[in-house]
Amino acid sequence: MRAPDPAFPSGDTVRRARLAMFAIITLAVLAVARPAAASAIAGAAATSTENLLTWWKAAILGIVEGLTEFLPISSTGHLLVTARLLNLPDEKGSAGLDAVNTYIVAIQFGAILAVLGLFWRRFVQMLQGLIGRNPEGRHLLITLVIAFLPAGVLGAALDSKIEDTLFGPWPIVIAWIVGGIVILALQRTGRIPDRDHLDAGRTNSLAAITYRQALIIGLVQCIALCPGTSRSLATIIGALLIGVSMPVAVEFSFLLGFVTLTAATLFKLAKDGGTLVDQFGVLDPLIGAAFAFVAAVLAIRWLISYLSKHDLTIFAWYRFIVAAITIVLLATSVI
Repeated sequence: MRAPDPAFPSGDTVRRARLAMFAIITLAVLAVARPAAASAIAGAAATSTENLLTWWKAAILGIVEGLTEFLPISSTGHLLVTARLLNLPDEKGSAGLDAVNTYIVAIQFGAILAVLGLFWRRFVQMLQGLIGRNPEGRHLLITLVIAFLPAGVLGAALDSKIEDTLFGPWPIVIAWIVGGIVILALQRTGRIPDRDHLDAGRTNSLAAITYRQALIIGLVQCIALCPGTSRSLATIIGALLIGVSMPVAVEFSFLLGFVTLTAATLFKLAKDGGTLVDQFGVLDPLIGAAFAFVAAVLAIRWLISYLSKHDLTIFAWYRFIVAAITIVLLATSVI
């Protein structure tokens, strides 16, 4: 058991306040940027969709993607709200909507590279395992493939239906709230560990994750096909519920994210990559991916450090806060 931290109660309150302030300031800045962007577009001589994604909008979306992709708060939800604040196409059937949706997936490439850079030793182990030189690396590779398959198959089959039905602000708001409730409920009932019992009596290495555990984590990841749920939240909670320690659950979630995001990005680019390039060119998407890479590196390092000493409670409150802000933005017709 970890020694109690006497400063935690007051510090927890401060962290929540800072988190709320961060969410409010971030969305407020974007809300201010939206009218300015709309005016600039309205006053421009050209009105084609390729002018909608400027380099600074690409950079903002990249930062949002990188900061939120691996945190249990839903990158898709944040990107959808941010895209609306930046006055990018959001109506079904509107010109440029397919390109925007493809871009939102494509900038995941920056987050993918962040995982590759930070966990390169794991990838070397898996490559060695692939050629029979590292049993642990081979085991890790197999568990990741097993965990990826359920969402990979289901996501490919339901891609269009999910995009048409659930890609909207209200489904995302509901998912944010439900996710926060689930976190608090599981922790208060002891189903997932609190900050004083993050590792006790649990699977404490990637090599110890069984194929059965990997499959369960993969099945839970399917829930995250609903926008707003958060892939990292689903996989981390799924791992914790079956007895994996917090540090191992987080690292497995990152590595599984690499596999899942790579597959999703390649699938989306193969399907609509031509539309993306035709509408927005190549440079702006690359700018977005570059910003996503830097932001993801910072977010991953922070999350590893934070969850080594704390539980998931702060992310429940963040989800409630960002859902409330989004409801206000919708009610006031800002988005």
